[in-house]
Amino acid sequence: MASTFAIGLDFGTNSARAVVVDCADGRTVGTHVAGYRSGERGVVLDPGDPHLARQHPADYLEALREATRGALAAAERTPGFARERVIGIGADTTGSTPLPVDARARPLALDPEFRDEPAALAWLWKDHTAAEEAAEITRIAREHAPEYLAPIGGTYSSEWFWSKIWRCLRVAPRVFDAAATWVELADYIPAVLTGVDDARRIPRGVCAAGHKALYSPEWGGLPSREFLARLDSRLAELRDRLYDEAHAADRAAGGLSAEWADVLGLRAGIPVAIGAFDAHYGAVGAGIEPGTLVKIIGTSTCDIAIAPADGPRAEIRGICGIVNGSVMPGWYGIEAGQSAVGDLLRWWVEVVCEGDERLHAELSDRAARLRPGESGLLALDWNNGNRTVLVDPRLTGLLLGQTLHTTRAEVYRALIEATAFGARVIVDRLTESGVPIERVVCCGGIAAKNELFMRIYADVLGHPMLLAGSDQTPALGAAVAAAVAAGSAAGGYDTFAEAKARMTSLKEERFTPDPAAHAVYDELYAMYRELHDGFGGVPGAAVELGTVMKRLLALRERVVGGGAS
Repeated sequence: MASTFAIGLDFGTNSARAVVVDCADGRTVGTHVAGYRSGERGVVLDPGDPHLARQHPADYLEALREATRGALAAAERTPGFARERVIGIGADTTGSTPLPVDARARPLALDPEFRDEPAALAWLWKDHTAAEEAAEITRIAREHAPEYLAPIGGTYSSEWFWSKIWRCLRVAPRVFDAAATWVELADYIPAVLTGVDDARRIPRGVCAAGHKALYSPEWGGLPSREFLARLDSRLAELRDRLYDEAHAADRAAGGLSAEWADVLGLRAGIPVAIGAFDAHYGAVGAGIEPGTLVKIIGTSTCDIAIAPADGPRAEIRGICGIVNGSVMPGWYGIEAGQSAVGDLLRWWVEVVCEGDERLHAELSDRAARLRPGESGLLALDWNNGNRTVLVDPRLTGLLLGQTLHTTRAEVYRALIEATAFGARVIVDRLTESGVPIERVVCCGGIAAKNELFMRIYADVLGHPMLLAGSDQTPALGAAVAAAVAAGSAAGGYDTFAEAKARMTSLKEERFTPDPAAHAVYDELYAMYRELHDGFGGVPGAAVELGTVMKRLLALRERVVGGGAS
């Protein structure tokens, strides 16, 4: 039989990428990356408000055209590829990244009336301007609808759907009033591709709805009008203009419109899969299984695990949600993450040290020569707040133990270690809550390029660290969803299990924990937890801050003196 192909689109923080993959084995036959043009590397910032981060929807549309066309042009250089054999398209995006649209499902930011209005842009995932609103949502839900908080770890986040919309209502009511509805970027891209021109008909995915918008069939969909009215009566009115039902990714959002088929040079009508977040489709692209934690490591990290949906839903404090079908149908998708990982290293190298990629490589090489505990440093990885398990955007970073002899490479390593300790907090929370973690599969540029990073994580977590076979796992996962939406009759697959088994893989390279290094990191992690719980305001935390500096020095002296390796 002739080969069939699927397209996966991955809309990230700074760029969009497209991959064309062979449905038989997931092999990439064409790829292209298109950067966003607005703001700073695609992010519109406000010098007067460090919590603001927006994106222009026009960048998404231009990147969609450029990346997809470029990937298809590259695929045409592969023997056996033909555009008429492309059977479907899938898309993943950052999230929660909601944007206001008019009655025709057109972003308000494209209207000249709102050209200079930041609130009319897409509210990027790392926009934390709605911290006050998130805290109010949490407080009111605890008092009046605690069931809403149970599936999302007990705390609503400033990164999420309702808090951002409420913030817009308060600071830019003209934008709020003009919006026919709000749509997550993960739902907007499929709507664009399928030619939706009615805001009431935008297909919604359960991934974004369940993890970020308090959606659940248990209480009839979105939060009730009565609950939303406790926040603001205008939010209750908005509910009627949103949606009643959200879908898992085993179905199509619709067929590719004639307009976009002409733009991209594809057959009209091929299925476009329901959209999802990058981490969730990334987990699919990494071949997620029970007992596996998939880490999508980029500017931030998103962590994904799964549990059978035919069993009871675990309640895990401080995570980003447990949603039936958000990763694959028939499984609870469990999401956690850290707000700054790649961003943290970039801050140190490019902002503080005023370096570039060469300095990243130099500091990584020097840091690799250090032994665990040798620097005497300990850091908190909260430079962009804490996503899991404290869910507090107002927490900030900390570097402890520096002296007049501390080097840039020592700080670089300490920051990597801090992110690894933050990852271990998440793993501990999952395992304590009955979600077993036996191995970790990593995706993203840092995982693929930085061996030091992977070794430190293996030694800190005490689990094998594996690499996904594809360098573009979110896009591959989106392509898997497209192959499932197309179905076996079209040359795709009828289930995610079949598609995942054929289209995903792991690299042979793995990083196993070093027992001696793990023992030292156990000691450092205990001190990290004291800082984490103490500065994080964890009730009943056993903290001895007055001795942490001296304990760090004692550990350093023992390591340097040969007592530990």
